[in-house]
Amino acid sequence: MDDRGGSFVAVRRMTQGLERSNNTCHSTSAEVVAGSAAWLGRGLSCVCAQRRESDARPSFDLTFAQEECLQRLQSRIDIAYDSSIPEHQEALRALWSAAFPEEELRGLISEQWKEMGWQGKDPSTDFRGGGFISLENLLYFARNFPKSFQDLLQKREGDRSVWEYPFAVAGVNITFMLIQMLDLEAVKPRTLVGATFLKFLTGNVELLLSYDLSENESAFDLLYCITFKLMDHQWLTMRASYMDFNTVMKATRRQLERELLFEDVTRLEDLPSYSLLTR
Repeated sequence: MDDRGGSFVAVRRMTQGLERSNNTCHSTSAEVVAGSAAWLGRGLSCVCAQRRESDARPSFDLTFAQEECLQRLQSRIDIAYDSSIPEHQEALRALWSAAFPEEELRGLISEQWKEMGWQGKDPSTDFRGGGFISLENLLYFARNFPKSFQDLLQKREGDRSVWEYPFAVAGVNITFMLIQMLDLEAVKPRTLVGATFLKFLTGNVELLLSYDLSENESAFDLLYCITFKLMDHQWLTMRASYMDFNTVMKATRRQLERELLFEDVTRLEDLPSYSLLTR
């Protein structure tokens, strides 16, 4: 999200009533708390849109296929979420069904959305920083890696902090971070990381299950899933709490940039962090 983002939301995890075994995780009560901290909204611009001197490199020439794939991805990025468009409404309902298949959604504007980690009862207000593609990313994650999606949504893994990051808004932040990191709004990539990603964008072959994306366009969505899981892994490793979110995002970006530039990585599935994902 950008500097025009809304209020801050954190999820406080309640230890009472939480029982875990090797195979199950019972529901955990949580409360959503509003505050003034800025790791969402204003704080994100410091993490994701920040340009470093090491990023100031000449643009890279593109092949015809790379240029075509980049333009298609940019077209997706340019689409703002519009709650009046039936396709967008259906995608949002589909996300709810994937996240909570046994709980009926009472409306596109509902207090229920806070259970997923949106800042309020209307998720559309949180899409300003990521656009419709951030919803597509979440839906792709839910459909292609349902176990990892649910593990992150329900905060099932690891020794969690008392104050946790809200799942859905963190997901929008990750979309925004990737767009900035890969320099996807430029006519040509101006970083080595961005140029490297285009090789995956034109060469990735990914099983798409039920979602309507071409195999090339799915590369960004797959990288999103890897990044979300990597971010949570960093969160647990750093024993982070909500005030540490920017620090975790910086660490996630650095690790992802390193992995993308490994010489033996020829597809996204070769990234070491891909192994964190489970279907």
